[in-house]
Amino acid sequence: MAENGKYKDWINDEGLLKIEGWARDGLTDKEIAYNIGITQATFYCWLRKYKKFKDAVKNGKEVVDRKTENALLKRALGYEYEEITKTEQNGKEIIKTVTKHIPPDVTAIIFWLKNRKPKQWRDVNKLEIDKPVQIEQSTQIDLSKLTKDEILNITREAFKND
Repeated sequence: MAENGKYKDWINDEGLLKIEGWARDGLTDKEIAYNIGITQATFYCWLRKYKKFKDAVKNGKEVVDRKTENALLKRALGYEYEEITKTEQNGKEIIKTVTKHIPPDVTAIIFWLKNRKPKQWRDVNKLEIDKPVQIEQSTQIDLSKLTKDEILNITREAFKND
């Protein structure tokens, strides 16, 4: 089977390390498959069939996923960092350290909360009503397409019950 032959080229330590590295670097499954020289369908087949292959992809992705989660959380909470500037004054080098503050990012906060606590923070809220409610339906009519008589009839019908 040709697929098994090609797979064996990647199951060794060097091949698995490359695959894990590509996943860690953020390459998509399609891009990793291209680098290996297989189709995306074959890539998914290998994930199901070969544990070492699956583990290499999974381990690489876990690292970058964790780094991304940490970066998102850092942006959501805000952070401080030190900025070092070097200037020269009267022939002397002056090194100045300034602490910079990055405030919390509202977009990152919203994204974090919607994904971590969807029941409390999703955009859609459910309203449960335990007794019957009468709902009035309004209809908009384009009066420009109606005759004068049709408009009068609609008006009469609308105010007939008042």
